[in-house]
This record gives sequence, structure tokens and C-alpha cells, in this order.
Amino acid sequence: MKLKTGRHTSALKEARKNLKRRTINKAVKSRIKTAIKKFETALTEKNAEKAKEFLGIVSSILDKAAKKKIIHRKNASRRIGRLSMRLAKIKK
Repeated sequence: MKLKTGRHTSALKEARKNLKRRTINKAVKSRIKTAIKKFETALTEKNAEKAKEFLGIVSSILDKAAKKKIIHRKNASRRIGRLSMRLAKIKK
């Protein structure tokens, strides 16, 4: 492959890697948002059982994203904590 002036093969490879990573990260973040929306709809319906089920799914997705360093682990922990508090308020 012929390169233009000032382009290193390592830079081109890094650009390809970044593109792959960006698509994966975007998909995971989209999945997080979708799961949180489902949890919130269960909360607005005041369905504690359904919300509890979705909280488990959301926390699993957030933990996996934190494990893969897509989001920061403290960000995941904070989100799970806030969602848990909202569920606890509804259960009262």
C-alpha cells in the first residue's frame, strides 16, 4: 500500500482500530440507554416487580461496560446506586 507523505503505517492501523472500537463502544452505550429507558417506563407505571427485573439487567450491562472500560467503574456504580434509590422510593 502506497502512503501519502506524512502518513505512517502505524497511524493508519491505529485509525482502523479506533473506528472498530468506536462502533463497539457506541453500541454498548446505546444498549445502556435503552435498558435505562425500559427501567424508567416500569417506574412510571409504578410496576415494582418489572422495575426490579430491569434494574438487574441494567446493572449487569453497566458492570460489563465498566469491566471493558467503556465507561468508568465509578460512573457505573453511581448510576446503579441512583437507579436503586429510585426503585426503593417506589416500593415504599
